[in-house]
Amino acid sequence: MTRERIVIENVEPQLQGGDFFIKRVVGELVTVTADVLGDGHDVIDAEVCYKSEHDKMWKTVRLEPQGNDHFAATFRVDQQGFYEYKVRGWVDHALNWQHGTEAKLKDGQYIKSELLDGVQYLEAVEKKLDNDGKQYVNTLKKLFQDEKRYDEACAYAVSHDLHRIFKDHPERKFAHESKTLQVYVDREKARFSTWYEFFPRSASEQPGQHGTFKDCERLLPRVASMGFDTLYFPPIHPIGEVNRKGKNNATNAEEGDSGVPWGIGSRFGGHKSIHPELGTEEDFKNLIKHAESLGIEVAMDLAFQAAPDHPYLKEHPEWFRKRPDGTMQYAENPPKKYQDIVNFHWESEDYKKLWEELLSVAFHWIDFGVKVFRVDNPHTKPYYFWNWFIAEIKKKHPDVLFLAEAFSRPKVMQQLAKQGYTQSYTYFTWRTSKHELVEYMIELTQTKMREYFRPNFWPNTPDINPYHLQGANEAQHIIRYALAATLSSNMGLYGPVYEFMVSDAVPGKEEYFNSEKYQISHWDWKHENKLSRLITKMNMIRKQQPALQQTNNIEFCELHHDALMAYYKWDQDRNNELLIVVSLDPYYKQSGHLRLPYEKMNLAPGSQVVVKDLITDSTYTWNQEWNYVELHPALPVHIFQIYK
Repeated sequence: MTRERIVIENVEPQLQGGDFFIKRVVGELVTVTADVLGDGHDVIDAEVCYKSEHDKMWKTVRLEPQGNDHFAATFRVDQQGFYEYKVRGWVDHALNWQHGTEAKLKDGQYIKSELLDGVQYLEAVEKKLDNDGKQYVNTLKKLFQDEKRYDEACAYAVSHDLHRIFKDHPERKFAHESKTLQVYVDREKARFSTWYEFFPRSASEQPGQHGTFKDCERLLPRVASMGFDTLYFPPIHPIGEVNRKGKNNATNAEEGDSGVPWGIGSRFGGHKSIHPELGTEEDFKNLIKHAESLGIEVAMDLAFQAAPDHPYLKEHPEWFRKRPDGTMQYAENPPKKYQDIVNFHWESEDYKKLWEELLSVAFHWIDFGVKVFRVDNPHTKPYYFWNWFIAEIKKKHPDVLFLAEAFSRPKVMQQLAKQGYTQSYTYFTWRTSKHELVEYMIELTQTKMREYFRPNFWPNTPDINPYHLQGANEAQHIIRYALAATLSSNMGLYGPVYEFMVSDAVPGKEEYFNSEKYQISHWDWKHENKLSRLITKMNMIRKQQPALQQTNNIEFCELHHDALMAYYKWDQDRNNELLIVVSLDPYYKQSGHLRLPYEKMNLAPGSQVVVKDLITDSTYTWNQEWNYVELHPALPVHIFQIYK
């Protein structure tokens, strides 16, 4: 039983009734909507209450009516960590009195009784005002009770000044509140990052020689000059010698074969150790510091699995599962077999110690200065483990970010994001047609996924040599990079394979032939080409243009041509606006007319805009709704900055 009279429904954004938090980065906005209704015809009011986990007091922002009992308000998150928010509504008796008084006056009614009734609302609000306010309200109280000044009292009763006082200082009597919801706020890199991946063991200047961290340091200026801010290494730990794989995934390794970095653990150590040929712990710390001085963060691979000769198997055999014949169960994804990898037994009786040990692995490398982790196959480990694992790390190290490498079913990938992953690999790698790309971007940016799933677009990975890149020409590589760089604010590539356009494949498979996963490669790291220069140019544009530093603000333009796509992007404050046009044809010139989205640009149809191509510096003036565009395979992308 209650005297509350307000009903609050359909509060958004929220995930599964508040079971999971939504996500933002520092400085972003949270727009809250809700249906707020009361019985009868009384004036109701409502607000969003919000505070960070560090605040003691709630802040409020008034909800504004949108029609049909629907309300909306926006607040900004300015600190890392958790924020709480809820909706509060109440019957506003003071405003209801003023509204009724105004209606009666317009109807020509005598309202002396109403004026006397209003005194109680003045007395209630008087307590909340400063001295000047108290004096003003006290004057009104006397005025409302003075029959000789009736006309003057009527004017003050319905005045804007009194309305503002009541609005700014509501009584909130018998207010009703919604469930409290959460938003987790990350640092900016959670939303905007440009990744570069290479194998440290392939970093040597000498053919056939194992690369070291010092070799990687030599390459840092190259990575920085190309505009990448995150350098991701596959696992840097000792590689198992038992059941080691040979070149091109051969079951039996030959002498000198280096093995697969994801087969972690040997006589040289496990997940807290460094492959001896890469260097020392001090070398790795120096690499991290040098990278940081160049604006690069080193991302480590977290691969929670073991080689058959990992020390864990002797120290903690209970963490692994054996077959009935006593042999160890190696990893499988039928028909694929990974004889060089043994999975943890997540249903082990000793699972709590397993969880604690894996958490200590992450803390070990965080102490080295690592703040970004790319997690291998997280969908093959329990969701509740990740929820606990990420939360425990965030408590002590809120700057740490996690990228989920899970090319799995949609709901599996979404679940990992809900459980706390900062960013996620996506299906972009396989989306090639205009219809597929537009449909996928709408799903990512215009459904509830926008609240918690941060996509990271990769044209290729060591595991994926997509069919459309196999034997592809330069234009196709430019197209795929341009799409990744302008559609998603988080993106990355596996190099130098990509910029050198190495795409030889295992016949009939999306796998690289002579893959670096199984062998050391030698690269001419000083080599440059048109593709590498364009990658550099686009990365620099990404750094300079805030509209490319977010993913969700995107509007696809009308352009009736399947080989051409165009989209308008803008930053949160509308201070930076871009128009991107990409040809999906790597062989022939394509042209068409695109429609400027005037309504999204807040312009009247026919308004003049100037667009400057940030790649070529060419400038065009457009005075029409539909405008001609033409792209050639030599440069199949326009990145236009819009000047109104």
